[in-house]
Amino acid sequence: MTHLQILFVCLGNICRSPLAEGVFRELVKKRGLSDKIACDSAGTAGYHIGNLPDHRSRRIAHDYGISLTHKARKLVSDDYGQFDYIVAMDTANFDHIQSLSYRITGFDMPEDRLILFRQFDSIDPNTDVPDPYYEDMAAFDEVYQIAVRCSESLLDFLTETHNLA
Repeated sequence: MTHLQILFVCLGNICRSPLAEGVFRELVKKRGLSDKIACDSAGTAGYHIGNLPDHRSRRIAHDYGISLTHKARKLVSDDYGQFDYIVAMDTANFDHIQSLSYRITGFDMPEDRLILFRQFDSIDPNTDVPDPYYEDMAAFDEVYQIAVRCSESLLDFLTETHNLA
């Protein structure tokens, strides 16, 4: 069966999006859907291309039993055709993804394919995933907790929408 492809996107692809990717991938595995859903992550900027996720993201993930081995990459034009959903970590990156889509294709990306991660947050759906880069470990743990809540709801949405159960 063809995989449903999900791309998580933040600014530099070393904190939020690789953590969201790792959490989501682990949840997909636990639910037995690895043969139906695949995911990746990218950044709208190329500051850290080729680097592992920030050591604090890797540490938080490790503390919760998740290994982050993704190497940072920049969002590219092929991603718009390859991925079924692009999941932005915040409104600034959402807008950047949308404007880049328009420049590449001449059209805005369909609203049902570009989504904000926090719209799936059961506690605070109308905010951005905070960027923990200049913060302490508590901020990275907060991003992890947000990623868990949002990933569970996102996976429920995908499972229902695409009849994956």
